[in-house]
Amino acid sequence: MLFALVVTLHVIVSLIIIGLVLLQAGKGADIGSAFGGGGSQAVFGSMGTPTVLGKLTTAVAIVFMLTSFSLAMIGHKRSTSIMPASGPAPVTAPAAPPAPAAQPAPAPTTPSAPPAGAPVSPPSQK
Repeated sequence: MLFALVVTLHVIVSLIIIGLVLLQAGKGADIGSAFGGGGSQAVFGSMGTPTVLGKLTTAVAIVFMLTSFSLAMIGHKRSTSIMPASGPAPVTAPAAPPAPAAQPAPAPTTPSAPPAGAPVSPPSQK
């Protein structure tokens, strides 16, 4: 239950952070201020005052990192190995199919048949 709640919150926060980043102006918009325009002394260009979108992006990014960390911790507790605990099973040859049961021979229908149990001589050929 907790895992599903954190995953849902993580997906929602992910979509929000994507939207916030796309709404903000890029760094190229104020490229002139990075080269001395505007009197800024910052090393990485002018930062200016933080906007509402910038502050909101920071807050959402922190929530995103917290949900990511929480999912990693919950996932570690829930993890199971896909490998068997013991070694691989030995490979054995497939068993031969069982032999069919012996069926009694049908009784001869000729009147000159020898009695049961008497030796049968092979027919003579001419």
